[in-house]
Amino acid sequence: PVVLAQCGIGKVNAAFAATVLLDRLGCRDVVFCGVAGSLNPELRVGDVLIARRLVQHDYGALADRAFWPAEPGRIPVAEAAARHEGYALPQGLVQRLEALAQTARLPPIRVQGVEREPRIRFGVVLTGDTFLNCAYTRSELQALHEGDAIEMEGAAVAQVAAKFGAPCVVIRTISDEASGGSHLAFAEFAALAAANSAALTPAVVKILVEAA
Repeated sequence: PVVLAQCGIGKVNAAFAATVLLDRLGCRDVVFCGVAGSLNPELRVGDVLIARRLVQHDYGALADRAFWPAEPGRIPVAEAAARHEGYALPQGLVQRLEALAQTARLPPIRVQGVEREPRIRFGVVLTGDTFLNCAYTRSELQALHEGDAIEMEGAAVAQVAAKFGAPCVVIRTISDEASGGSHLAFAEFAALAAANSAALTPAVVKILVEAA
């Protein structure tokens, strides 16, 4: 059996939904799909990113105009030793998902009059309670975390899943460039991007079932 849930926007909604699924409904694994803004210039609208690592970019300490990332739930301190590298994709799933990424084909998409086949890649996904619509902050976050995409829920789901010891796979499709025109691009491409994430999800569920 598979339970489907629409969690809503933001880390609190995402963590709440993940907790209900794992605690109340007894789910064994979590697959989270949706859309994201790109931080990596090689990722274009429609491309799918499977999170190899998830980081809550807005949890940490601010000191002397510098931000020090920390592990969510621990007291943030301005020390390099306290840095949290995020929640990693379970190693046992990496090879299976990489094989899927090499063989899966998604429907062609048309963006600004150009049709192309979306790519499926792995990368670092950043999560925070802010819709990023700023090219300057985009560059800062990409440099600080070596991030490939940014969204508002994934790492919160991963944090809850880690507490339960449950495998968690986050699938994001690029809907915008997380820069000055993101509010316009998101409105235009969010549905297309969400459809690509949804299209890949059944294959990921199958991998989790086979790995159990």
